[in-house]
Amino acid sequence: MLLTVLGCSGSVPGPNAPASGYLVEADDFLLVLDFGNGTLAELQCYCDPFLLGAMVFSHLHPDHCADFSALTVFRRYHPSAKTRGATRLPVHAPAEAPTRFAAAYAPDQAELAVTDLTDTYDFHALAPETFQVGPFEITAERVNHPCEAYGFRISNGGKTLVYTGDSGPCEALDKLADGADFLLSEASWTHEPGRPEDMHLSGRQAGELATRAGVGRLMITHVLPWTDRKAVLDEARAAYPGEAHLAELGETYTL
Repeated sequence: MLLTVLGCSGSVPGPNAPASGYLVEADDFLLVLDFGNGTLAELQCYCDPFLLGAMVFSHLHPDHCADFSALTVFRRYHPSAKTRGATRLPVHAPAEAPTRFAAAYAPDQAELAVTDLTDTYDFHALAPETFQVGPFEITAERVNHPCEAYGFRISNGGKTLVYTGDSGPCEALDKLADGADFLLSEASWTHEPGRPEDMHLSGRQAGELATRAGVGRLMITHVLPWTDRKAVLDEARAAYPGEAHLAELGETYTL
């Protein structure tokens, strides 16, 4: 598997820093994992958006899905859309995705009632289960966040990538991460008293998760733009003895 970072800024985009989005490739199949603010522009640096095989969304906060509306314009109105976009793109997302994405796309309230994106997308509601997407076996689990949110375990060719999505510490993350080759973990802030328990991980908590799970590599992502990225990484490294580094925009990692 190849993992390319399309964006890794937490909660909001930062200067020259798109929000959350990742491109996962195997066997010539292109999977997008989250698609926050600014990620469509970055995606076009690496591939033709019409070549995507599927999209998976951890949750529906804007920093993880805002560019979906822009992708819809691209797939509907590009000059070659009628031929190259003839097949609906599979989208695996929380159950409200079809209505939420339609509301974001509709030009006004009157049009919302007739806005239907199913001509362009094939929506699949997520649940805690294992399912197949192209060459990937994906296990989804509900995680701790203030909305319907999932973490994912993505396997292909004997390798496993785990993505926490946005979550505070929970048993689901330990279950997903157990023995994974690569843990893509959010760590939005440093570890301090009073942080919300069911929202995000600190750098220390991400490192502790990686240690408990015995993962091969840890990559920290979703650091808030106003947070010291090095301080978050230092926390993670203090809690995890393996290889740990920060996600960097445009970097590609091989599993």
